[in-house]
Amino acid sequence: MEEFLRYVIRELVEFPDEVAIAKTEISQRIIFQVVMRQSDLGRIIGRGGHTVEALRRLLNAAASKRGIRASLQILE
Repeated sequence: MEEFLRYVIRELVEFPDEVAIAKTEISQRIIFQVVMRQSDLGRIIGRGGHTVEALRRLLNAAASKRGIRASLQILE
C-alpha cells in the first residue's frame, strides 16, 4: 500500500523529491501522513477534494482486503 501511495503522489506533484510519507500502525489501522511542498497541496487535494478522497477510497479498498483500515492525512 505504501509503495502504491508513494507512486501515485509522486506522479501528481510538481516536486516529487520533497514528498515525505510516514506510516503509523495502530492495532488494525494504518495511518499514512504525507508532507509536501505547499505549492503541491492543491494537486493532491484536487478540486473540491475529489483527488484526495479517491486516494483514500483506494487505500481503504486495499486495506480491507487485508482486514485492516487505512487513513490518509495531508500535513502542511
